[in-house]
Amino acid sequence: MIAPVPLRTIPQTNIFRKGDVFILFGELFGRGYANGLINEARKAGMTIIGITVGRRDENNALRALTDEELAAAESNLGGRIINVPLMAGFDLDAPAGEPTPTDLLASMTLKSWQDDKLDWAHIEKCREVGVRRIKDSIARVMAQLDGMIPDGSNAFFAHTMAGGIPKVKVFLAIANRIYKGKGERFMSSRALLDSDLGKLILQNFDEVTANTFQYLIDGSAAIRARLEKTGGQVRYTAYGYHGTEILIGGQYVWQTYSNYTQGQAKMRLERIAEAAWAQGIKATVYNCPEIRTNSSDIFAGVELSLFPLLKALKKEQGGAWADAQWHACSELLQEGLSIESLLQKIEDYNLSSVSQRYRDFAAWPMDNSVELADLMIGMSDEIVQMHKDKKALVTDVLSALVLEGTGPLMFHETSNPAAPVLWLNHDIIARQLNAMHA
Repeated sequence: MIAPVPLRTIPQTNIFRKGDVFILFGELFGRGYANGLINEARKAGMTIIGITVGRRDENNALRALTDEELAAAESNLGGRIINVPLMAGFDLDAPAGEPTPTDLLASMTLKSWQDDKLDWAHIEKCREVGVRRIKDSIARVMAQLDGMIPDGSNAFFAHTMAGGIPKVKVFLAIANRIYKGKGERFMSSRALLDSDLGKLILQNFDEVTANTFQYLIDGSAAIRARLEKTGGQVRYTAYGYHGTEILIGGQYVWQTYSNYTQGQAKMRLERIAEAAWAQGIKATVYNCPEIRTNSSDIFAGVELSLFPLLKALKKEQGGAWADAQWHACSELLQEGLSIESLLQKIEDYNLSSVSQRYRDFAAWPMDNSVELADLMIGMSDEIVQMHKDKKALVTDVLSALVLEGTGPLMFHETSNPAAPVLWLNHDIIARQLNAMHA
């Protein structure tokens, strides 16, 4: 990918109707991007089917959901869940009786991790066990799913799997320094990527975030062939991140959260969609804007690019509704502080020479640096302090708006997608939101 391919026009097409099937390939936890797609599928009258990643027992063995857990998950989804565990990644897999990658990491400490080495031949055996496990489980899921999708109907597969950080104490300490540390607490992201720990994490990111998309496409081939033969169509979507165009100096400019360790896996995800597209399979990765979620909160400063969405709402003719969003956000700030002053801080941050050096699309994802951490994390801290309540932030409001806007954009574009990889930037999201609230 040599340049972003933005979606510029609000899509109007919709091939999905009552009797068609929406399949969520990834479990629904809390509030996130997937909710927007599910809402649109429900509006269209589609049958909603989900899966589970399963749960771990006291010995870390993967298991299906209990009856109580299954009932709660189906209530949350608003549809039926196929109760076959599809936990992705291989950090807790190993040949019988042998240590898992997570076991191998347990002895690492904050002092030793940069020099600690892993047995890569053993890691590969663990990876093979994990891949075989999830492929076998996907085959079981598809066998059940095949009987739930009628001939001639359309199917929408929404891939939502991402992540892959092994659960080891040492990484929590490292992450706090790499993603939240400045000054004396700063730690280089390159130090992590060059270590055996970092290389393992990157492999696991690939398995969870990207390779599962390929396993989904391959595993559903028989269903796809049957539906297409009987007059139906099949679509695949996945959630990417590869920077976002936001308003800087009055123009929409691509920018990014630079220190994004999952970036390589997200680009691998894009390549999988491009390869599927070349084979005539309509698979599309939507690169969505930065928002605040439970998982993104580890990245201090990732939320800074959200604020210019307020300007985009006005630029894209949001009128009274856009004014109301400004007012709602202003009410969250301390007395005497204005949303205009906050936005000026963000504008100054984005126009700074430091920020501009990190807007290099070809070099993405770039390593962190002391100067970037001091500026970005310092700005993040400063803006949080501007709020009345640290648990009621402007970025919460804006994140919810982004989620609201991306759902219909993705759902309708997927009926007739323009490309295998598309960027949903602040311009199109603002236009979508304004149209919904006109």
